[in-house]
Amino acid sequence: MTKTAQAAADTATAGTDLMRSSIALLLPHDTVRPPAGEKLAALTATLRGHMESLIPQVERIAALLPEDDIPRYCAVACVSEARVKLSARAGTAPGEDVVYARRLARTLSALCDHYEALTGRGMCVACDRPIRAGDDTAPYDRAGNSGGTVTSTVHAACAPSLHPAH
Repeated sequence: MTKTAQAAADTATAGTDLMRSSIALLLPHDTVRPPAGEKLAALTATLRGHMESLIPQVERIAALLPEDDIPRYCAVACVSEARVKLSARAGTAPGEDVVYARRLARTLSALCDHYEALTGRGMCVACDRPIRAGDDTAPYDRAGNSGGTVTSTVHAACAPSLHPAH
């Protein structure tokens, strides 16, 4: 990898790592207590800003792929969904601000996933940290959202945490 390409990859890593740290303040929803009031409003604005920054980057990279490329198609669909989420606003009922922020967080997470996949940067599904060149890795099979099995890559050191001893 050239120095310029490595610098670009390092910048992208720092960017999505920062975005994922914002996401972690809201997700997973069953274990994270979200901020409230002004802190939630600021976090929501941050998530929106991250999405506005990442959408054109994902679009630009996806446009370089052939039109019939499945990762391109999925990334473009995610960008479209992200734009819908950005055009929406939180409802006025109690708790709707948290629901909206979590929707943004899930969509931003998907955008990060597509960006990293399109740029060749992967994430460990166990620890949610980047998998870098030279890291010891292991495959991890898990149930997919629409049925079937999805194979992900995890750090070899993280693999035992996904299959705890009985």
